[in-house]
Amino acid sequence: MDQKYILFIQELKQNIIQSRYLAARVANQEQLLLYLRTGKKLSDKINQEKWGANVIGKISEDLQTQLPGLKGFSTRNLQKMRQFYSKYCDSPIDGIVLNSLQLAENQNNTFTPTATAQIGKILQSTNQSFDTTAFFSLSFSHHILILDKCANIEERMFYINNAASQLWSLTILEHNIESSLFKQHGQLPNNFANTLPNSLKPNAAQIFKDEYLLDFMGLNEQDDEKYIEFGITSHIKDFILRMGKGFSFIGNQYRLELAGEEFFVDLLFFNRYLQCLVAFELKKGKFKPAYAGQLNFYLNVLDKQIKLPHENSSIGIVLCKEKNNTVVEYSVKSIDKAMGVATYKTTKQIPEVMKNVLPDTDQLANLL
Repeated sequence: MDQKYILFIQELKQNIIQSRYLAARVANQEQLLLYLRTGKKLSDKINQEKWGANVIGKISEDLQTQLPGLKGFSTRNLQKMRQFYSKYCDSPIDGIVLNSLQLAENQNNTFTPTATAQIGKILQSTNQSFDTTAFFSLSFSHHILILDKCANIEERMFYINNAASQLWSLTILEHNIESSLFKQHGQLPNNFANTLPNSLKPNAAQIFKDEYLLDFMGLNEQDDEKYIEFGITSHIKDFILRMGKGFSFIGNQYRLELAGEEFFVDLLFFNRYLQCLVAFELKKGKFKPAYAGQLNFYLNVLDKQIKLPHENSSIGIVLCKEKNNTVVEYSVKSIDKAMGVATYKTTKQIPEVMKNVLPDTDQLANLL
């Protein structure tokens, strides 16, 4: 009875968690659709009646009066809703979203299905492909950031799909946009073309980034590799979220033994999509060709001793502060193990234009 009871409680727990997840997802879908509707009504009415833009502030006040305690309908948010609607007007993909509004408008007095169901009907009738799950899984703030920063529909959909599938926070999304990930994805300097089987080349090129954001660590110029490694392992969840899709952490300072000598890999992961071990070597300064040789040695030992028979050959990434892509190219092109070289940055870094304005750490200490 005790075992059956425990299993029963676990089953109820899973049902509750799943139900909460589905409820939150549906709520987000309906909220986005509400914001699109509201944006459409604001745009249509203001244009028809030739009201000035200042009327949005009055509308917000009156809504607060009619619905005391109403949240999310401030003047600024109403302006964002209008922007949300107005920027989805041009492409076939945008048309699918807008058509869902028309479908909703035609069902004023009847049951209104969820946003996904509405757009699903439109997709069936138009035979167009659009990832509605990704679109409606993102928060309104994510969408507004993408609309503010990306003018091209292809670029918007790239960030929508990746932010949804990789669970990017707003901070990570903003960093990836500002670092032009859309233009740079697949640009990591590497030797994948000569070392990976054809079936893995496209995936590997997309999974690994040219630059990683370590904003959770507060790095300084003086911090060495051990401190960087400690910061990553202490915040391994944050790091994995920034790495991309399919990574599982195996360990840091992963011990390898060969001919009676010990060697240690800084960070070792496994990638489910590539079905291979991924070794990261951390370097605080600029990339040096010797780093490629060291990583190549580790990959050889990993493939010989650690890799399972059904897994693909290991991939290595040197993660350093700076790199010259030409030097990287000549360093890795004749190596038979797959590897690439990426850089890291942190939002704690002070822009050059601010360095002469802000006091240094000693001055701050004296002030305190």
